[in-house]
Amino acid sequence: MQLDHDQLRELLTFLGESDIQELRLEGDDFRLVVRRNLPAAAPTAPAAPPLPAAAPTPPAPVAESPSPPPPTSRSDLQPLTAPMVGTFYRSPAPGEPAFVELGSRIQAGQPVCILEAMKLMNELEAEISGEVVEILVESGTPVEFGQVLMRIRPA
Repeated sequence: MQLDHDQLRELLTFLGESDIQELRLEGDDFRLVVRRNLPAAAPTAPAAPPLPAAAPTPPAPVAESPSPPPPTSRSDLQPLTAPMVGTFYRSPAPGEPAFVELGSRIQAGQPVCILEAMKLMNELEAEISGEVVEILVESGTPVEFGQVLMRIRPA
């Protein structure tokens, strides 16, 4: 099986838009493992060098990373989670004020941050009205699907 760069990009784009959490694909001279929604892991594409035809060897096993303990949560706070993998930004542009600060009162539908994915800037809107009591991610930091970005005390 051969995958060129464009086919791999199409596959990763499709997986990013689907609910598939893990994909393993193996060929004679490669092994591809893509995982998402795992806090300590990012999509990976380990590539093995071409193997000589006379002495094929099995691909090296992929090491599983241990999951960190689940974060503590407070029942009175509503988490705002990342709906996709991307880069988190607190402000609409460099040098501009942040969408929200700690203690900010927000309304449902109000933009609270930007998630950049594949050069597209996606405004993330609050799902509930309330007060921002925790901002858990630094601006410019990569985030995973389902990662908690902020916690909001509902109004």
